[in-house]
Amino acid sequence: MMNDDRTKIIYRRTPESAAMLANVKRAMAITAMLNRLTFNDADEIRALFSELIGKKVDESFLLIPPFYTAGGNEIRVGHNVFVNQNCTFYDLGGLDIADDVMIGPNVSIITTGHPLDPSQRRAATIGKPIVIERNVWIAAGATIIGGVTVGENSVVAAGSVVTKDVPPNTLAGGNPARVIRSIGDEGNI
Repeated sequence: MMNDDRTKIIYRRTPESAAMLANVKRAMAITAMLNRLTFNDADEIRALFSELIGKKVDESFLLIPPFYTAGGNEIRVGHNVFVNQNCTFYDLGGLDIADDVMIGPNVSIITTGHPLDPSQRRAATIGKPIVIERNVWIAAGATIIGGVTVGENSVVAAGSVVTKDVPPNTLAGGNPARVIRSIGDEGNI
């Protein structure tokens, strides 16, 4: 079931939840193979990641294992994407990663959650899309929560928790993340 605002809700004990569980099992099998590989196995990593997401990734895609996901088939990646080690992508809501994105180690990108009401918490899984636009850098240990867009050329500071959209050409950081300043052609390193 999909809401008008692109939120996906999957209720427990439905054909959709059975399909979700089957996909989780598929992803766990693929990531177990992927996580046995090393940095030197880039071609095999690309092949397994392509199988995971159901679409061939570009030769410029680079991922350093280990990597974790609870699905994979809702991940879309552009060209020249780098994913450092120990990242977790929960993609039920949809995860779009544009060209030239760098994702640091220990980053969690989580499109899924559950209802807040304790009596409903186990009744459904809720997925909200995440969009990471072109040339974004997500630094080490950041967490991106469902329903967020990280704008083109932006940087998410290390350890940040992003719960709202990050405008293009900005540095965002903190918990919850907020815009710290604009970035661009200052010539700074």
